[in-house]
Amino acid sequence: MPTQIKSPADIGALVRSIRKEQNLRQDELAGVSDVGLRFIVDLEAGKPTAQIGKVLQVLQTLGCSIDILAPGERRK
Repeated sequence: MPTQIKSPADIGALVRSIRKEQNLRQDELAGVSDVGLRFIVDLEAGKPTAQIGKVLQVLQTLGCSIDILAPGERRK
């Protein structure tokens, strides 16, 4: 089911939830995502200034996809 993201905290909560579902520790996710542990800690805490490229990298590693709807578009 799609998750609507409205804030950096929403992204952090999603990353934490999926990471735990996949039985990964933060340091393990950092390693397989090619980012630092501090980045994962900050991302899961909802840091608003996280680098978008690294955020996308982590989400892709977890198997997430991102759909952005333009104004007026509806989810199918």
